[in-house]
Amino acid sequence: MPPKTDIPKSGSKTLLPKIMLGLAVLSLGSCGLFGERGPVKIAAIGPINAAANPLNGELSAANAALLDATSQGLVSYDGEGQIDTGLADRWTVTADGRSYIFRIREAKWSDGRKVTAENVAAILRSYLAPASRHVLKSDFPEIETIKAMTDTVIEIRLAVPQPSILELLAQPSMAIVNKGMGWGPMRARKIGRAVLLSPVPDPLAEDQEAAEAAANDPAASIELVGTSPAGALARFKNGYADGVVGGRFSTLPYFAASNIGRSRLVVDPVPGLFGLSFVRAEGFLAIDANRDALVRAVRRQRLVEAFGLAEWQPQVTLRPALYARDGGPAPLVPVWAEYDEASRIAQAKRAVDAWLDAGREIEPLRIAVPDNPGGRILFAYVSADFKAIGVPSQRVPMASTADLRLIDEVAPNDDALWALRRLSCRRDTLCNREAQGLIDRATANVDAGQRRVQVSEAEAVLGRYAPFIPLATPLRWSVASQRLTGLRANGRAQHPLNHVIALPN
Repeated sequence: MPPKTDIPKSGSKTLLPKIMLGLAVLSLGSCGLFGERGPVKIAAIGPINAAANPLNGELSAANAALLDATSQGLVSYDGEGQIDTGLADRWTVTADGRSYIFRIREAKWSDGRKVTAENVAAILRSYLAPASRHVLKSDFPEIETIKAMTDTVIEIRLAVPQPSILELLAQPSMAIVNKGMGWGPMRARKIGRAVLLSPVPDPLAEDQEAAEAAANDPAASIELVGTSPAGALARFKNGYADGVVGGRFSTLPYFAASNIGRSRLVVDPVPGLFGLSFVRAEGFLAIDANRDALVRAVRRQRLVEAFGLAEWQPQVTLRPALYARDGGPAPLVPVWAEYDEASRIAQAKRAVDAWLDAGREIEPLRIAVPDNPGGRILFAYVSADFKAIGVPSQRVPMASTADLRLIDEVAPNDDALWALRRLSCRRDTLCNREAQGLIDRATANVDAGQRRVQVSEAEAVLGRYAPFIPLATPLRWSVASQRLTGLRANGRAQHPLNHVIALPN
């Protein structure tokens, strides 16, 4: 999968040599190949922290994998991206769709104390508390109460039916962590820079010694390390990792430079948001038509082709397309999408010229993207398209003050409102009160038909307001050896470590 060669200048001449140098420096040699009966070895991109907590915000890929292994939520994802059991071994939904009742399995915290429904209820309430920084807090607007009904039964009561709540509860960030202690299905032990994960013995087994021995079988263990993209791929290439997880668009150039066979790459066809959010509406950006001009100006197909991956697709809608298959409203395709590229650019340039002809200037737009190979390529293409219509720009770090900031998020569930909520009145988005009012009413509406209409109305208002430049579908990738029979592409980009390989009999 050679990278394209028509990348705009913007420093890209030195990009691949630097990547190759990083891979060479981190190369681990080829003499340490391990046997099929040893622990499965996974290299996750990003830092790993055994004390990671969902309350502190977004998790690195390494921390998400660790939490999902040691502290699953009430439910979890299997290797196909389907809902599976977690801490709850069964659940029911009341006829009105407003109460989800979970029976939690026999489980113990890592200090040996029993896991109770009250423990779980308190942890979930803390995730959704006003002061929480939990990444999914705003995606649970319909919850009324979370309470323990008995020592083993917990109820989540909703204000309105939410058919996609199980998909939220299965996210790794909904791991049930009690003051740093997990319950399973695996337990963790630090070994140098890595974490060794082994199955938690069945607490109901008649022979606990045999259960402990089976859990300690090296073939049932997983060695997880968090590292850089170059380091992760070097481990895989040289036989020190069976798989790499946590890849995004920003790190794909490292794979292109690694010369690992394309057949080893696993690309998840995930829905979500990938594009540039307008952070402020001042000066040139204060006018809806000017923001819309920037939305039209980007040549999306050219951008995604620069990364050389056919599975990555452009996106022009504010919402992902998956919701239509479940009876939800189809995403609103903007009118400008019907025009050819030259027409769109001409339309965009007229708006810019009108602004400049009135004697007004355009300050360089500060665009916040990751400071890594993928981020620099993304900026080079977007910046070139802006320049073509007369708008200057400059790249700034993600944490800096910016005019536009990259959003790269997988939809956590199939709620048609998720993307609209994400793009409206958040800390890193603009705020249109009319659209937000429609979103709020749709959120509270128990009538499914009326809700669909309100979703479409809110999307139409946001589309005219132009708070976001959609670019493509989110890109998530992994690398898997033949040993990882359970690491397969799925629409959730979920690859739980306890499912990446079939455990021995």
